Amino acid sequence: MTSNSAVLPADDTGFFGHPRGLFVCFATELWERFSFYGMKYLLLLYLTKYHLFSDANGLEVLGSYAALVYAMPVIGGLLADRYLGMRKAVIFGGLLLVAGHLGMAVEGEQARYVEGEVVRDEGALQVFYFSLALIVMGVGFLKPNISTIVGRLYAEDDHRRDSGFTIFYMGINIGSFVATLLCGYLGETYGWAYGFGAAGIGMLIGLVTFILGQKHLHGHAEPANPEVLQEKSPIGLNKEWSIYLGSLLGVFAAWQMLQFHGAVGTLLNILSVVVLVGLAWFITTRCNAVERGRMIALIVLTMSTVVFWALFEQAAASMTLFADRVMDRTLFGIEFTASQFGSLNAFFIMTLAPFFAWLWTALDKRGLEPSTPVKFALGIAQAGLGFGALVWGAANPDEAGLVAAWWMVLAYLLHTTGELCLSPVGLSAVTKLSVPSVVGVMMGAWFLATAYSEFVAAQLAKLAAIETVDGGVTDVSAALASYNSLFTDLLWVGLGVAVLLFLVSPVLRRLMHGVH
Repeated sequence: MTSNSAVLPADDTGFFGHPRGLFVCFATELWERFSFYGMKYLLLLYLTKYHLFSDANGLEVLGSYAALVYAMPVIGGLLADRYLGMRKAVIFGGLLLVAGHLGMAVEGEQARYVEGEVVRDEGALQVFYFSLALIVMGVGFLKPNISTIVGRLYAEDDHRRDSGFTIFYMGINIGSFVATLLCGYLGETYGWAYGFGAAGIGMLIGLVTFILGQKHLHGHAEPANPEVLQEKSPIGLNKEWSIYLGSLLGVFAAWQMLQFHGAVGTLLNILSVVVLVGLAWFITTRCNAVERGRMIALIVLTMSTVVFWALFEQAAASMTLFADRVMDRTLFGIEFTASQFGSLNAFFIMTLAPFFAWLWTALDKRGLEPSTPVKFALGIAQAGLGFGALVWGAANPDEAGLVAAWWMVLAYLLHTTGELCLSPVGLSAVTKLSVPSVVGVMMGAWFLATAYSEFVAAQLAKLAAIETVDGGVTDVSAALASYNSLFTDLLWVGLGVAVLLFLVSPVLRRLMHGVH
């Protein structure tokens, strides 16, 4: 077995000219994303239509879950880097994910009204919350570390590295696209347990693929110092088992947080204030003029992503409810389920990403490529314009008062082109603009901003919360007016922040001191 710093020989071309280990990572991530997206767009519909949650309560659960999912990889990545190594972290995360997704398939009894009060199967709901907590922790261990393994399969100067990551990210989008169509169809057509269960089976396939493919990773996923894992921790166990035990305690903590509205929001607010105060101190006392300018520019860009993702992540929130309640979901003569429209993002990523890669290169050769702040502004503007498409559609319903599905397609198209402007350059900006000694902190701040945006997205969606009867709306026109009001506000928020960021982009570019 080779050390972590070793690399595969350049003649390992068993997977379309790439190392065979890339297939292992590709397949593992494909199935992990299959499981994740397979349940993501079903979640809110399941809560509001089966357990008869109000829109507001369902969105609280969705927002808290999504925020924790995006915050936890920071911890999982640190534990893998310093102690576990990627293999152990991915397998542990995969086991938690399989258990969590299969637990989601426990429906229990459907909620019902008794003398005007909703009676729910509280036992099944506790299984549901605990399953979500398992998924939160599982994603935290698996998600950051499978990507790290891909990077280690290549030497620093290996020309295949960029295309290898392109193949890997294609796996993410294939998994997302297929899962949202399949699990969305099964869940809404045959029963929620079928949709959630299919997601769990997908994760099990991914875990088995990773375990069986270990020989192709050639030791690159092993811990840097395995002897450290055998050292005693303060609780008397060795450090490896102490990490596993601590993580299970974290599952119980997440289990409780998901049930108490506001707990996650309070935690995120506290963390955000602590990080901002700490960064302000660091920038003031520890940075020279160039470093200070770059860090300020990075903080502004990071904060702007909260706006983008809060708009973008309406997809699993208000946009899914919109599709379910006030939209004619027929395309090409086929009626799709509300959750299946979530597959459009992955579809447009797969079809448009090559074009955007070519576009930036072509513009760069002509000296016309937009700066990073301008790309961010373009991304946020397109997120706003996506809601403009839905507003226009809501103003032109059909005879039944329903909005044509093509407006939702256009909204997803604009949101995806916005994502392609902002997301690929985001993490790159963190590594380029951060002071080297705090790159890890700034990467954590980036993911904290993403987590915060998930929470904000749910709060925004609550502005269009509607009273339902048995999970459905009784007045389509009133529901349409409520969503139209929210989407109009989101349109102007997106455009307003984009214009503001565009106006300050020359200042940000000067603060970046030559970093493109």
